[in-house]
Amino acid sequence: MDRRDVLRAAAALPLLRAALPGPASAQTYPARNITMIVPFPAGGQADLAARPVAMALERILGKAVIVDNRAGGGGGSVGNAAAARAEPDGYTLLMTLSSLAVLPEADRLFDRPAAYEVSQFMPIARVLADPTLLAVPASAPWKTAQDFVEDARKRPGQITYGSSGPYGTLHVAMEMFASSAGIKLLHVPFRGAGPALTAILGGTVQAIAAAPGTLKPQVDDGKLRVLGNCGAQRIASFPDVPTFQELGYKDVEMYIWAGLFAQSSLPAPIATRLREAMAQVMTSPDVLKAFETSGSLVAYQDAPAFAQFVATDSKRLIAAVKKIGKVE
Repeated sequence: MDRRDVLRAAAALPLLRAALPGPASAQTYPARNITMIVPFPAGGQADLAARPVAMALERILGKAVIVDNRAGGGGGSVGNAAAARAEPDGYTLLMTLSSLAVLPEADRLFDRPAAYEVSQFMPIARVLADPTLLAVPASAPWKTAQDFVEDARKRPGQITYGSSGPYGTLHVAMEMFASSAGIKLLHVPFRGAGPALTAILGGTVQAIAAAPGTLKPQVDDGKLRVLGNCGAQRIASFPDVPTFQELGYKDVEMYIWAGLFAQSSLPAPIATRLREAMAQVMTSPDVLKAFETSGSLVAYQDAPAFAQFVATDSKRLIAAVKKIGKVE
């Protein structure tokens, strides 16, 4: 190759780079389809949040937003870790739950390498923030939370409950309640809230802590009964259900929030584009109607407020995990 060939090749490099597939610039984002990882099976709170949001984002961004239910590990760790490792280009997002901060601490509790760290994520927007509710089959003998507690005290370790996995949101909520009530229950972990819900409907387990949106259709159909609310206040979708704090369990407070995250090194212009899009999504009539129908009202927060919320909530949840200690 002579000097003229070298110069021609060098001149062609910018054009070659432009022709090659790669991360889009902030000005052209998105240039291709986006994947939204949900680290749980279909049917749970994260999935309930992701699907209306993904459809609305498609309309706003002009590219398909594909929901990828990537369940596995305890409480969503496999999907969370996959999103943490993804290229920070805005094409792999994560719709996850409040267990995001709990799972690395649980790994450390068992002297395991953490699958990911919360510092690897950038909060984009909070979508939902519901209290967890204690539900039992409608055919169960317990009509109130006190009935449940009294029976559990007589039969320690015999009443089973399902969860989305060890140290997931549903597990922590039930153990928080059990600790406050002075009872011992038998934990049966599943790969997500959807399978845990299937288990209680099928009679495999006797109780579950879950989000209002997950439970409401089953309660309306007469299949489940809700006994208690882990939030600080009663909620519109279950106005007659007392909070555990009302019932005297003052240290029981647990929420199952869902939020959209990207990688911490995502370029600021792309993060801004996503935040702007989510601000539109969370005022979309279709999204508002979807969440209202499910019994979970929108609880939108933009990135700065959401980041502060995550930090505050995570401290409380991590303290709860340390109090629970090592459980399987």
